[in-house]
Amino acid sequence: MEGRFRGFEVTTSASGVATVTFNQPEHLNGVTLAIKRDLAEAVTQLQMDRAVRVVVITGSGRAFCAGDDMADEAAVPTETALADSRRRDFGDALPLTADLPWHITGGIQTYDVLRTMSQCLLVALRALDKPTIAAVNGVAIQTGLSIALACDFRIASTDARLGSATLRFGFMPDEGGHALLVQLIGVAKALDFCLRSRIVSAKEALELGLVNEVVAPDHVLPCAMELAEELAAGPQTAMRLLKRAIYNAADLTLLQAFDDIAIKTAVSDHHPDAREGIAAFREKRRPRFDPQA
Repeated sequence: MEGRFRGFEVTTSASGVATVTFNQPEHLNGVTLAIKRDLAEAVTQLQMDRAVRVVVITGSGRAFCAGDDMADEAAVPTETALADSRRRDFGDALPLTADLPWHITGGIQTYDVLRTMSQCLLVALRALDKPTIAAVNGVAIQTGLSIALACDFRIASTDARLGSATLRFGFMPDEGGHALLVQLIGVAKALDFCLRSRIVSAKEALELGLVNEVVAPDHVLPCAMELAEELAAGPQTAMRLLKRAIYNAADLTLLQAFDDIAIKTAVSDHHPDAREGIAAFREKRRPRFDPQA
């Protein structure tokens, strides 16, 4: 998958690493409803693209993603009529979804927009069974933080700052970031983080458990790509089944989690990659797993 779309661009390497880059540094890579919808569609296409094995998400300029574009009324569900989703001209940027005019007057329509526009992006990221890495090159606030938290790995620049901070505007973390925080750092820390509108440094984020690693600014993307290449070389079928089993285990009882992994193993144990792994071990060489398994 390749292309420049509304608010982001996608490139894919020969090794199967797809890189999604937010490309509006003048807006600190803030996102609108249209961008969220297109990005959700892009993630779905990345799931179906057999040439893609790992997905890296990063930003351009000094921000990863500073959240909803507050300069664009279409980014905030208010009683103001939302403009057409193509109202902003991105030159040769192409929409992945059709133009969608909405008018939000509150109540159930706010609920509908959040469920179908904002939250669907995080759902798509979590539903992606391929490994995902957030290369947090700078500011990651609100939706930007949630996008990073929805990924499997987070590598942050020492210059990065992460936070929800929606309460500073009287808003809620309505895209679902609160639930991702609870999963990663627990209820007590999530309450402190959200209710106090904390925006933390990369070092503090590492101590809290929000990121996996902190590196120098010019090492963020190379470090993420090194990890991506490692994952891309692994047994894809077993890796994707294991990723889903781990996320499932967080919501299942112990016996249900055991049963889930047994079902998935019935597939992976009889896959050609398993035979290759055994052969490589016996022959004392690196395995050559099927890149499009």
